[in-house]
Amino acid sequence: MRNLLALTRNETLKVLRKRRFFVVILILLILIPTFVYGQYTTEQRLLAKVGTTDWRAQLQQQITDQEHRMQSPALPDEQKKIMQLQVEQQKYYLDRNINPKATGATTFTRFFMQYGVSLFLPLLVIVIATDIVSSEHSEGTIKLLLTRPVKRWKILLSKYLTLLIYTTLTVMITMVACYAISGLFFGFQGWDAPMFTGFQISGGTFDASQVKVLPHWQLLLMNYGLGWISTIVVATLSFMVSVLVRGTAAGMGVMLAVLIGGNILVQLAADFPIAKYIFTSHLRLTDYVNGTPLPIPDVTLPFSLCILGLWLVGGLIVSFITFTRRDVLA
Repeated sequence: MRNLLALTRNETLKVLRKRRFFVVILILLILIPTFVYGQYTTEQRLLAKVGTTDWRAQLQQQITDQEHRMQSPALPDEQKKIMQLQVEQQKYYLDRNINPKATGATTFTRFFMQYGVSLFLPLLVIVIATDIVSSEHSEGTIKLLLTRPVKRWKILLSKYLTLLIYTTLTVMITMVACYAISGLFFGFQGWDAPMFTGFQISGGTFDASQVKVLPHWQLLLMNYGLGWISTIVVATLSFMVSVLVRGTAAGMGVMLAVLIGGNILVQLAADFPIAKYIFTSHLRLTDYVNGTPLPIPDVTLPFSLCILGLWLVGGLIVSFITFTRRDVLA
């Protein structure tokens, strides 16, 4: 156990020395303010269009705009279904006199995870994950690493634990940065604001029978908890690629192709049977608690967690078998 802790500490220092993690933080600190400003200008345009700060009038205008967009014949049916559910949710808040945007920065923080978990955060994670093993080959340090009197599986496990640490830190920093930066524009209030969860489509119609009221802080933590699971799965599969491919650039290219290709497949061929078993189809776990239907029909949260769990376990098995048995000294 002591050897494992020492190895993990050494691996965390390696990642810091390479400064890849600082690059990830820099990307977050550049892009998050950009997204915040974009959201702020959108709300300012809505305010100018409506001509009042009354949230009911603004929400009604949003409903009207979305209903007009849904009438476009060029809009895909899946997108219409998502927008219809969003309209019904907004009407649900309106009928109960609850302002869904009274939560300020917490709303932006939650939305950032909801829409960033399928591609943006995974892209940040693979920057570290695809380098953590393959770099030992490209830098020629793998031979020195394996001359230590430590079993190979412990060496690989220490690298995986290091990856889990940095992946978790990435998610936490994302949450803190989103809240701190967006709070300057939208205010820091709203932690205890009532929010609805449990919206769904049943038989093609809006179903609010399972709706529950939660304080916004709880819904926010649920979003980031589910987002953390998705990023851990992507990190694990990137870790597997890092073991299989001896070049960091090649490994990163593979994962980029998989992530982007998987997202395109989900959008264009959601009804294709095999799409239900591809991990990219289930990365947006946050949609389950936010009431947004996944592109893949007839799936549930337990099913998505099961699929992601199988991919994670499979990735670890392949990684450890390959690393412990392959002649990495060649």
